[in-house]
Amino acid sequence: MEWLPPGWCPRVVAFDIDGTLTDEKKRLDMHAVEALRRLEHAGIPVILATGNVRAITYGLWRFIGLSGPMCCENGGVLWHPSWDGPLVRASGAEAKNAAEWLAEQHPEIDSNGIQTNAWRESEWCLFADEDLDVITSSIEASDWSNLDVVRTGFAIHLMEPHLCKGSGLEMILERMDMQPSDLLSVGDAPNDLSMFAMSNWSIAVGTPFSDVRAAADVVSPYPNSATIAPLVDAILAVHSAQEL
Repeated sequence: MEWLPPGWCPRVVAFDIDGTLTDEKKRLDMHAVEALRRLEHAGIPVILATGNVRAITYGLWRFIGLSGPMCCENGGVLWHPSWDGPLVRASGAEAKNAAEWLAEQHPEIDSNGIQTNAWRESEWCLFADEDLDVITSSIEASDWSNLDVVRTGFAIHLMEPHLCKGSGLEMILERMDMQPSDLLSVGDAPNDLSMFAMSNWSIAVGTPFSDVRAAADVVSPYPNSATIAPLVDAILAVHSAQEL
């Protein structure tokens, strides 16, 4: 399996969380955790680039022992504990108002959405099994037509159009004094497409999303988090060879 371009080793790696460091039931893979620790030990910082909220992302970041900044809520919230505070790139109010309006128009939609909305700072998430076509067409014809509607395997995100993992990672890399050419990104869902597009190299874990598979430079033969350990083995093999 050729995971990387010949002779290239990333200086930094961005990983999605849900469906990438977890299995399809959102259970964290301990083999993936150990692999991330091996990257950090080798001096390759790990960025968590996720649709999840800052509180959950920080807990994972802290207990794994990572060093890279966090790109949360699809680039809506950027943070590292050494910074003065988080960079919150949108209020989330428009997205929440749009969700409440959707529920008025379509009572079958639960505007309260997923549990982590309690901590969301820049967007709002509905349940993944809501009718995506109804939500998308309704938003497009509403006062909130400026919002993006993005489905992952775990939620439907309502978010302002300037928010995405790619733009968030560009800002993070600038703070790290790195370039997109230094970055490898790993993900599984449509909200990862923007980071695939701006990264030097991208890897899709085994995923049902055909557009994600088509956009990635490499598609893993392994499902979800089972990709991470063999990928890190390949990264560290190149890293070790370059240090000789």
